[in-house]
Amino acid sequence: MSRRAQKLLKALALFVASFAVTVSIAACSAPESSSVKTLAVTSAVAPAISLPGVPNPGTTLKQIMSEGKVKIAVPDDFPPFGSVGTNMQLHGYDIDVAGEIAKGLGVKLELVPVVGNYRIPFLQTNRVEMVISSLGKNKERAKIIDFSAPYAPFFSGVYGGPGIKVSSLADLKGHTVGVAQGSLEDLELSKIPAGTFPVKRFASNSLTASALVSGQVQLIATGNVVAAKLMRDNPEKQIDNKFVMKNSPCHIGVRRGDDDLLQRVNAIVADLRESGKLNQLSQKWFGETITDLPIS
Repeated sequence: MSRRAQKLLKALALFVASFAVTVSIAACSAPESSSVKTLAVTSAVAPAISLPGVPNPGTTLKQIMSEGKVKIAVPDDFPPFGSVGTNMQLHGYDIDVAGEIAKGLGVKLELVPVVGNYRIPFLQTNRVEMVISSLGKNKERAKIIDFSAPYAPFFSGVYGGPGIKVSSLADLKGHTVGVAQGSLEDLELSKIPAGTFPVKRFASNSLTASALVSGQVQLIATGNVVAAKLMRDNPEKQIDNKFVMKNSPCHIGVRRGDDDLLQRVNAIVADLRESGKLNQLSQKWFGETITDLPIS
């Protein structure tokens, strides 16, 4: 092959690698309808060219065991899943789960802090071997990575004090419900016919939480992460989850084709679930036991 041809092939490989990373960033942040076509182009091109430094599909587990170390992407700005503590060390639910995964694999753990939009690009470019960072599963992401069984609850629910007994949206009649304007929970409540029950909308999650504590509203619709902090900060209010509005659990992400690694991770997650360890971690970081967590 001539030098000119070699240069052309090298340039093409670099272009495709850069393009694939750009698309994956868009897939984390763009609406599903805007990125499906782009992802289809990537999946048609990417298998033909291996990115430099990225193991071939199916060899990541072998690499981890050979090196005796696993690199896992975790959040550092999203408590209680992951944040930097006063001792400048990472801590949180995802950090603890990452430790359990490494222990189950029998290797050392290297934590790699990552912000939301870079979780999948870090995985695709071999900066990490897996992602444990409050990662939700959707159709777009499933085109480019594989997901483990759920390991963490992530849901929208209705919360309130012990004196109110409600177990469904139908039970909310006669109760005032607070919600952060424009939130996922607000969208869910907006599906209910207007006037079914009073809804007070606030500018932020923190103002919504304060409204419940101060008695401005009887119940709030919010995410379990917001509720966990609310319950930790106000134990005397005995706030608890009344029911789940929308369930969107977290999964561990691995590269497409790493079936051996995925099987091992799923086995470890199953053991953590059956042993009660996930429940212990959920009580520690979310203030409640795991409920309604699907198996797959």
